[in-house]
Amino acid sequence: MWALVTGASSGIGRDMSRYLWNLGYSLIIVARDKDKLEKLREKLEKNRSKNAETKQEIIVIPKDLSIKENCIEIYEETKNLKIELLVNNAGFGVFGEFSKTDLEKEINLINTNITALHILTKLYLQDMIKRNNGHILNVASIAGMEPGPLMATYYASKAYVIRLSRAINKELKKEKSNVKISILCPGPVDTNFNNVANVVFKAPSMPSEKVAKYGIDKALKGKLIIIPGVLNKSVRLFSKIMPECILESVAYHIQRRKRGQK
Repeated sequence: MWALVTGASSGIGRDMSRYLWNLGYSLIIVARDKDKLEKLREKLEKNRSKNAETKQEIIVIPKDLSIKENCIEIYEETKNLKIELLVNNAGFGVFGEFSKTDLEKEINLINTNITALHILTKLYLQDMIKRNNGHILNVASIAGMEPGPLMATYYASKAYVIRLSRAINKELKKEKSNVKISILCPGPVDTNFNNVANVVFKAPSMPSEKVAKYGIDKALKGKLIIIPGVLNKSVRLFSKIMPECILESVAYHIQRRKRGQK
């Protein structure tokens, strides 16, 4: 069994890779940082799964997913391996007023969070449909279900992931396909996301290991929307019943608090 995980060098992607390895999967791990990927491979190979029926393998692919051509190259390099599980996890956030945030950084965000996920989902999905087998897990965020002032581009990118994945899920169901797609929507997670986005979460963060395991387990069971944590499920319920104008005000206040502002 082969699984491909993007954003595998740290955080949720790294912990998903560890968990999948323990489940007996061979791995293709993708990220920009080659050194971190190689260190992950070394650690995993020292801890081979006792449940694996055949020899597990790890392929390291250090590529920047914000470059469209790299995404296509990843597919061309791995399409013959018959990927059974694709985890689109790579992504990052940008904090600040939309009129003041750096345009180049936001374009990179869109290319990583949206374009790369779109390309990889489409290419591997086409192969899975032909085989009538496979899982895709797209990592979004609870943020994608709400308005996102002060992190507008990030929130919008995760909304795209959710809407795209839900639409694909409906198409697969109509075709009675055995291929499954899932959407992981965590809240705050203890990862390097804060440092990249330059924010500090005031709400409690879930351990990335717990989120990774929960997400993989639910995806392999075919669950569409995966929201880890009771608090996050409550936030989702709250967002369903509250008017958009109130949600926008609440979100704005929460984002300001991340920077220590009132």
